Amino acid sequence: MLYAALFAAVVGALGILPPLTLPISPVPITAQTLGVMLAGAVLGARYGGLSMVIFVLLVAVGAPLLSGGRGGLGVILGPGGGYILSWPIAALVIGYLVEKYWHKMNIARFILFNIFGGIIVIYAGGVTYLSIVSDLPWGTAAFQALIYIPGDIAKAVIAGFIAMQIKKAYPLIKKTNDVQKAA
Repeated sequence: MLYAALFAAVVGALGILPPLTLPISPVPITAQTLGVMLAGAVLGARYGGLSMVIFVLLVAVGAPLLSGGRGGLGVILGPGGGYILSWPIAALVIGYLVEKYWHKMNIARFILFNIFGGIIVIYAGGVTYLSIVSDLPWGTAAFQALIYIPGDIAKAVIAGFIAMQIKKAYPLIKKTNDVQKAA
């Protein structure tokens, strides 16, 4: 639980970096999805997903943890809400894949799993939600999201390298699984 709370705090700390708003989309570019990817890759499915549930609940009740000091139910119900609501699912998916391939993990797998969970899963929820909330055709919302891909791929690579180093130095997932097997 401590690690879940810690990673919720990490995502909040990444919100200190100011959002970059582009004229073609109401959803800002932030560094916080880096934390989502790290939560899943470092903590695994259960605790990574839980950490993002904690984060989303804190934001929903008004904690100004999102980039630019944003928070509250209005943000969750706004155009970027689908992206934020997808964060627990993304961390869970990344964590599941990392756990499944734990003994075969390398940087390429970390990056691939971060791309799948941290980009594809988040975009699926975010684009769909944006389309509904903004009354945009899904294709238009998806086209607008293409601008985020280069930055998100960079975040997936950074998270992959960090997760690999943590796996070598202090593998939290392995320790969690060993404790569960012993119980």
